[in-house]
Amino acid sequence: MNLQATMLSPIPRTYCSALADPNLRDAMQEEFTALQANHTWDLVPAPHGTSIVTGKWVYGHKLHPDGTLDRYKACWVLRGFTQRPGINFGETFSFVVKLKGPNMARWG
Repeated sequence: MNLQATMLSPIPRTYCSALADPNLRDAMQEEFTALQANHTWDLVPAPHGTSIVTGKWVYGHKLHPDGTLDRYKACWVLRGFTQRPGINFGETFSFVVKLKGPNMARWG
């Protein structure tokens, strides 16, 4: 194991502990900015009698093939198991993975 990998900020278990790490806070801001720029969602008033679909942050480290840190990652994911077609959503989205090398899909 590379010594660099042992000095990384640990993966937090809570949002509050992630905010205390400037590296992860920057990664969360980068993700949020990208989601807004891509018009990933529309904020609309909640219809009466419906539940709100919640989300959570998932954190990770992106490493170079030699084990050194490339960047900190933060991804906002919805808890889609609470959604119902036609009530909570009208469209779906699936990630497409574009592999560029043997370690591109690895989160660390």
